Amino acid sequence: MLVTGTLDDGSAYQVEITGREDRPVVGSRRVRALVEQRAGQPVLLGPLGPRKDLVATEPETVLALLRQHTVVVEVRPSADGGET
Repeated sequence: MLVTGTLDDGSAYQVEITGREDRPVVGSRRVRALVEQRAGQPVLLGPLGPRKDLVATEPETVLALLRQHTVVVEVRPSADGGET
């Protein structure tokens, strides 16, 4: 899935959440670093939960992290038509 948003300093980003082991997030270096730093920490999958540990190869947890720590503007399927 492709995610477009802004970081806390207002910088825009666009990343592809691939779910792949070798490159789970492609695009913004700062977003990749955020995912790496928060791996294994709990994130809320929705506004009220449930909580789940961030696993970089699980797109739903990466998206939840981005929704908590950035302003997500748009989420859409990847160019190949798949969800991940």
